[in-house]
Amino acid sequence: MPDVRKAPLVVEFPFTRSLGPVQRAFLTGLRERVVLGARTTTGRVLVPPAEYDPDTAEELHDLVPVAATGTVTTWAWNHAPRPGQPLAGPFAWALVRLDGADTALLGALDAPGPDAVRTGMRVRVRWAAERTGAITDIACFEPYDGPPEQPAPHPGEFENPVTGIVVPARLDYTYTPGRAQSDHLDSLAERKIVGERCPRCRKVYVPPRGACPTCGVATTEQVEVGPRGTVTTFCVVNIKARNLDIDVPYVYAHIALDGADLALHARIGGIPYDRVRMGLRVEPVWTEGVPHPDHYRPTGEPDADYDTYKELL
Repeated sequence: MPDVRKAPLVVEFPFTRSLGPVQRAFLTGLRERVVLGARTTTGRVLVPPAEYDPDTAEELHDLVPVAATGTVTTWAWNHAPRPGQPLAGPFAWALVRLDGADTALLGALDAPGPDAVRTGMRVRVRWAAERTGAITDIACFEPYDGPPEQPAPHPGEFENPVTGIVVPARLDYTYTPGRAQSDHLDSLAERKIVGERCPRCRKVYVPPRGACPTCGVATTEQVEVGPRGTVTTFCVVNIKARNLDIDVPYVYAHIALDGADLALHARIGGIPYDRVRMGLRVEPVWTEGVPHPDHYRPTGEPDADYDTYKELL
């Protein structure tokens, strides 16, 4: 049996958002070890607070301090924490209704094991040693057997309030290609670009998917395409990606390879970014030891007529 290909892949981007007045007060309060909720028009106290009443959609303004102690409403044990999660060792994810609140807040619960956790148990906030005005200022919850804490009155106003946050979004997974993509990768290692033809509509798809996306039937007939092609659409990238040693600005384009009925995407090099255009004829540039084209460069041919690639935009 041949070895199964697999590769670790990471999809990651920082999500930046500005904060409204309620979220701004809530996160700034965490920095100061104060938990604020928002009171709705019906008198419910929401923690975490919302900018608008979920029932009436009215804007909320009434901020209410709640206690740093509360009750677990439900929980799930995390046997194997992932990198970046609140605690390095096993812990419980718990929904905790803080005293004075009517809704529950999700957080990590530091407990010695699942037998030590139960719905209805009392807990309190363990504050992070260094706080910046983020939800992670609540390092976790911990078991608590004392009396409920009484929050001090607070107007919900702070000096140097937090106005925005950056949330890193990241997905780690292992990718395993199927038969069609494995054949495609084998061909690339030989500096050939191979797609597959649909037996019904006769279109050639590169990279192959193993089935025709239009007809839904399996594809097995292999067809070598290119290596030259035509730029159909493109964008100019002005933000440098982390761990990518390419100077900005550069161009990323959809390229319709000769003989293919599906455009693939690749970087365009060997030409100033502001001279890349639709219809530009390009060819792959291979790097020794790399099993795929590094980028595509102009061939010097006349630009392709729009009618030859208009169906592949």
